[in-house]
Amino acid sequence: MDQLLFGDNQFFGVNHMSEEKARAQEIKFQDLSAIMGVLDAAFDEGVTTFMCTTHDRVAQIADLVRADPARAAASTFYPCMPYAHKYANAMAEDGMLGAVRRFLPDEGFLDSAMRGGRALARKDVESLITLLVDAEMTMFRGLSTPVIFLQNVVVDLLLGLGFDDAFAIFANHVRKRYDAEPGFITMNLPMLLDALERVGVQNPIVCSSINKLGFRMSGGIAEYERVLKEKTFRPVAMSVLASGAIPPREALEWVCGLPNVESIVFGASSRANIRSTRQIVDELWADRG
Repeated sequence: MDQLLFGDNQFFGVNHMSEEKARAQEIKFQDLSAIMGVLDAAFDEGVTTFMCTTHDRVAQIADLVRADPARAAASTFYPCMPYAHKYANAMAEDGMLGAVRRFLPDEGFLDSAMRGGRALARKDVESLITLLVDAEMTMFRGLSTPVIFLQNVVVDLLLGLGFDDAFAIFANHVRKRYDAEPGFITMNLPMLLDALERVGVQNPIVCSSINKLGFRMSGGIAEYERVLKEKTFRPVAMSVLASGAIPPREALEWVCGLPNVESIVFGASSRANIRSTRQIVDELWADRG
């Protein structure tokens, strides 16, 4: 994985500290051209991996990238699914069956419908999981997607239910159908690592909040530091600035000083902030050796 991954929260009005800032960002990026301007800046600064939700507007971004073969060949997407608001809105507008039909993949419609029907009738969880992944992945056809993440809204729900087998189902499907690595996003890193170990998901890619304030780190900083030292996995750090509560250099110095962190996902709204983050991380990781 690249050291720096570019996230998409800023594009869709997500800010975990300030609703006012979230609204301002949402207004700023109402126009797709504004989003593409920032993505172009990140690309020019050497940050070419886009870790993104499966928001409807990401499908439009994928279309634009796909239309430029040179850009598509040099770009990488890390899809993060499901985008919960999209499904909630579809259910409200079309009902359960209408929502299922809306998100079925175009290819293999009959097979997908059959799998979905069996899942609804028999509560076949494996069919539901694979159907969901296939539906979400249609927007990324023809693009490089070497890692596919399961969003924390699902991961942490499954953890709470104790349904560890779902993680293995997701991991196996992603590997077999998409020749990709499964990734998992969580707000409880220690608990998830134990669950993945129980179902045989080895050396997993796990993205979690990692910052010096303990913001959105269930289990606490000490537990995170312990598993980073003792567990075999590929950590991706998010929320490193604690939604702006920590100055960038201070935040990045702390995260880059931790053992075994492989990547940092960050969001930014300007070329200057992207460049500054890349320069700081390049410097700190060079010092780390």
